[in-house]
Amino acid sequence: MRFSYTLPAINFKQLWEVTVKPLEPGASPVALASSSSSPSLRQVWQPWAVLREMLVKTWVIAELEARKLRHDPTELFTRAVQPALWLLIFGQVFARVRAIPTGNLSYLDFMAPGILAQSVLFIAIFYGISVIWERDLGVLHKIMASPAPRAALVSGKALSAGIRGLTQAVIIYALAALLGVDLNWQPQALLGVVVAVILGAANFSLFSLIIACLVKTRERFMGIGQVLTMPLFFASNAIYPLAIMPAWLQVIAKVNPLTYIVDALRALMITNGTPVFPLGLDFAIMSLTTVILVALAARLYPRVIV
Repeated sequence: MRFSYTLPAINFKQLWEVTVKPLEPGASPVALASSSSSPSLRQVWQPWAVLREMLVKTWVIAELEARKLRHDPTELFTRAVQPALWLLIFGQVFARVRAIPTGNLSYLDFMAPGILAQSVLFIAIFYGISVIWERDLGVLHKIMASPAPRAALVSGKALSAGIRGLTQAVIIYALAALLGVDLNWQPQALLGVVVAVILGAANFSLFSLIIACLVKTRERFMGIGQVLTMPLFFASNAIYPLAIMPAWLQVIAKVNPLTYIVDALRALMITNGTPVFPLGLDFAIMSLTTVILVALAARLYPRVIV
């Protein structure tokens, strides 16, 4: 399999935005520090200022990563082939067989949210390879030398994975509508789907970044990524309900983050869709997992260049 990597133009000024005021002749450094034009130490360390800097740097990294789609928009269509095959072939066949009990939903209605979650998983789980490419091209060294917080660097990559996931959501919504899936078009449901897709993509992209920081080579990374994708997908409720799984597989599914992503999407994306778990629990688990993975990825991020 052949891989390519497009390197967009990077505005490092946005990452290294520091204002330095020169010391005038005869002026005291103490007087300069205490002047009204210089922010006080208390102002610099205000929590909202730290949060604002974190969000700005996160958005810069996300915008940088999302810009790659403009350089290679064909990726959007090639990524859509697999979910289209699942919906058009696998979904249509099993909808006729009716071998899987799905309650008051048709099998296509039941399956569509699972295929959206699968698409998000497949996009995000290989996202960490971009870090290895950037290291080999010398870009990562410049980014790491910037004063941007490490948490902002990894959060920006996670957010950009969410943006890519949203493009897949648009394609899958269009396919599902053409196939007659009973989609829920209420604004609050669509907003919930957007949040679930972004959190889901963030989870798996951060997990992917952690793997990349540990293995450090493209070959090992791709091997691990390919080993993980199918077990994560099949050990979830994406294409069959938890109730028909054997007991041991239910235990695995309940610790699989993809299960909670699918559960939230099924409740929000489909009319009369009902979650197995409380919807608040689904989002709480996704959010908590994201926070934990951001902390781990930020700590391990420098190791990729060692």
